[in-house]
Amino acid sequence: MKIGIIGGSGIDKREFFTDGKVLDVVTPYGNTSSKIRIGTVDGIELAVIIRHGVGHTITPTHVNNRANIWALKSLGVTHILATTAVGSLKEEIDRGDFVIADQLIDFTRFRKNTFHEDFVSGMQHISFADPFNVHLRNYMIRAARELNIAHHSKGTIVSIEGPRFSSRAESIMFRQWGADIINMTTAPEASLAMEADIPYAVVAISTDFDCWKTDEAPVTAKDVLKIFGENVDKVMDLLRRTIGLMQD
Repeated sequence: MKIGIIGGSGIDKREFFTDGKVLDVVTPYGNTSSKIRIGTVDGIELAVIIRHGVGHTITPTHVNNRANIWALKSLGVTHILATTAVGSLKEEIDRGDFVIADQLIDFTRFRKNTFHEDFVSGMQHISFADPFNVHLRNYMIRAARELNIAHHSKGTIVSIEGPRFSSRAESIMFRQWGADIINMTTAPEASLAMEADIPYAVVAISTDFDCWKTDEAPVTAKDVLKIFGENVDKVMDLLRRTIGLMQD
């Protein structure tokens, strides 16, 4: 077993391990978001990519998801655990709550969302009915329970293009669609992992209420980074505990 970690906002400020090595992986799709840090946690080998680059220099649209997933696959990664900051579209999902998402709506427009740009070798249509691996989700849910982290055991993410936040009309529309949380990154990362046949799950950290609530100010990037920063240690704890449970 070799686990890939794709870390979102704030994860570049933490280390999973103090030993290990840093790799530059050449891919057919260009550069990965960051160099890949290889090391071990409790005897399990990890490969860590910082989604937006160290220092958060890459916009959501320009994250090279294909290179990231291809590189992890080439290194022998068998499972991917991802983190993401999200806005809450539901009153009951409060700031700081974790959501172990089970569904995804892709509302992005300009991203390379498949490895299959032609069907020369035959048709390639993956089933994406359940975007996130149920076994990895269950490990995350169990970890959250054991660590007494406020969490929701399911939720639908809608991924938008960004980098702007939603208009109020869009935010209300996404709520009417049945979305629970909103971000800019899980699509097409999740579908590319499925195309690569790597089980994938994501823990989402609610940092704001987007802009659908009229009794408070709309979300800002500063809000997102503040709340995620306050919870990043819990995110790291959850990932480490999840990895531990995967060995049982």
